[in-house]
Amino acid sequence: MYHDMFVLGVPLAEKVLRPVLVYAFLIVSLRLAGKRELAQLNPFDLVVLLTISNTVQNAIIGDDNSITGGLIGAATLLLVNHIVVRSLYTHEDVERMIEGDEDVLIEDGQICHDRLKGELITVTQLVEAAHKQGFRSLDEVERAILEPGGGICFFAKQPTPESQRHAELLARLDAIDAQLARPSS
Repeated sequence: MYHDMFVLGVPLAEKVLRPVLVYAFLIVSLRLAGKRELAQLNPFDLVVLLTISNTVQNAIIGDDNSITGGLIGAATLLLVNHIVVRSLYTHEDVERMIEGDEDVLIEDGQICHDRLKGELITVTQLVEAAHKQGFRSLDEVERAILEPGGGICFFAKQPTPESQRHAELLARLDAIDAQLARPSS
């Protein structure tokens, strides 16, 4: 009984190589799928990610259901991930190649529909993301950037110096008008 729990059913080299290959495949596949898959999950994306884990389970463990084999597979995944994260931290060019560059979704207050289409993000999803960051509408957004990690960063429109001066002049004129409208005592 204990023999089946702890004795490997496949050679150790295969037990280490399987998770490494699956890890590499998933990294490349998620990169090709786009940044949206990483942070802007809809219910369909979540179902796909959950079923991927079940689908690749046998590819990772092979014919081995032992505890030792599972621990070796998990340790291999953690070690490979640690090495990749460390490497990306010290090699920005490799990180950019794997994670990609940022993508501008709104520029000068104008929605870049071609970029939204390329990232498979709808205007409705963009509006929802803006609401989460405190914007009432996209009319308040000067610039929106889809970060390599999948998050969307919004930048508010800032009034130009001319429009600020114009608003100040109107406020002063309104104050003068209010003073003139008061009856003199």
